[in-house]
Amino acid sequence: MANTNDIREQMEVIASCGTCVGKVDRIEGNTIKLTKSDPTAGGKHHFIPATWIANVDDKVHLKNTSQEVFREWKTEPVKA
Repeated sequence: MANTNDIREQMEVIASCGTCVGKVDRIEGNTIKLTKSDPTAGGKHHFIPATWIANVDDKVHLKNTSQEVFREWKTEPVKA
């Protein structure tokens, strides 16, 4: 699992296909909580597990495609 210590608020989260799937609100345990104000969020916070992270630079890059992310993200915190 990628180190979440390098992840900061408002960083873009990019799927493996290059699509931005949201922005980081904060880290909660082993999950990334995405902002609810992002256009893809539909006014709800979404949670994705840190195990989906491929790497972190100025953005959070995921191993999953945007279709996988949108199908599998949760609106409640992900339990490890």
